[in-house]
Amino acid sequence: MEFAAAATEKHEIVIIGGGICGLATALALHRKGLKSIVLERSETLRAVGGGIGLLPNAWRALDQLGVGSRLRSMAVLLQGGRDISLDENKERKIEHVIGESRCVKRSDLITVLADELPIGTIRLGSEVVSIDLDSVTEMSRLLLTSGSYIDAEIVIGCEGGRSKVAELLGLKAPRAFDIGVFRGLTTYPNAHSMPHEFRRTTKGKIGVGMLPITQHLINWFVALPTHLLSGDKFPHDPKHIKQMTLELIKDFPSSIQETIELSDLDSLSTAHLRYRAPWDLLLGTMRKGTVTVAGDAMHVMGPFLGQGGAAGLEDAVVLGRCLDMAMSGIEGNNKKEKIAKIEAGLDQYVKERRMRVLGLSTLTYLIGIIVGSTSPIVKMVVGLAIAILFRDRAFHVQYDCGKL
Repeated sequence: MEFAAAATEKHEIVIIGGGICGLATALALHRKGLKSIVLERSETLRAVGGGIGLLPNAWRALDQLGVGSRLRSMAVLLQGGRDISLDENKERKIEHVIGESRCVKRSDLITVLADELPIGTIRLGSEVVSIDLDSVTEMSRLLLTSGSYIDAEIVIGCEGGRSKVAELLGLKAPRAFDIGVFRGLTTYPNAHSMPHEFRRTTKGKIGVGMLPITQHLINWFVALPTHLLSGDKFPHDPKHIKQMTLELIKDFPSSIQETIELSDLDSLSTAHLRYRAPWDLLLGTMRKGTVTVAGDAMHVMGPFLGQGGAAGLEDAVVLGRCLDMAMSGIEGNNKKEKIAKIEAGLDQYVKERRMRVLGLSTLTYLIGIIVGSTSPIVKMVVGLAIAILFRDRAFHVQYDCGKL
């Protein structure tokens, strides 16, 4: 396909999606002296989900991006965790993660990443309608809802599980777990009394997780199999979300009910958990020409390991490093040589990330089956598979994505 006219704009690197991974990728490139623009369809930078738990591997990536210190001042250090079963009236400590663990507000993470970018990098209200690859110029043409065009030498899709870039690459659409989640934040003006630890309380098929962010702020979620929901399965109105959540946890301790009751309405959200199948990650095409994907667009996964956002941060560091190495070796105006080196850099990025996210996605997929299944036999078989395949259960937090 050939394009008839010159694009309204031309850019070397275009990132689609202004979420955590998109902004982190732009920042990684900026740190290496590579200019990019970020196209975000929303009129504001959004941070759906309330809080995000960040384990040691995530902090290694944030430090490489140069924002770790600032974020540390916004969240308390977590000291392990606790599992509480109301059915069995039992309580056990969750094995403490060796290293730094904190939960931060997603909006804080988004803001900190955005603040470090040059003015004009982020373009709000810029939704991409279509992406075409020109076999002659080897450029990508993006059509926006405004009717304008952008030609780009490199396109990085960071626009989540329903990514147009992933679709262009031929990646299969994400699948749905049989699990729904309700999420929110609760502010305590006079401070809360929750210890600095992750608490997971279960009763029947319903689980409630709580993590303190600061002395005044708690991040919480309620997870359950979707078959337990009825009527409007995933409400979007905040008042309806709170009402349904309180109904779901009516048999939980009053302290948990109080936290949900006091939650900040504008922080509430619901989601049907989705994942990209491990076999699709193993066999799927992650690069076509100078187009690739990162973050959820590549490897949307369940939240059971707390690694979805962290993996996106790792992607950003590795992608920034690989593109810098590729483009620093480009000399002169030889277009074909430049494209070949960029493609080689993207191939190196895909090679480094594929097996890492395959391991994360496989484990979250197996845990998702256990959480969503009603069959004791299925739970037992999958639990055995996890024990065999993942003897080192801390592999995901020990990982180091390396220097930017």
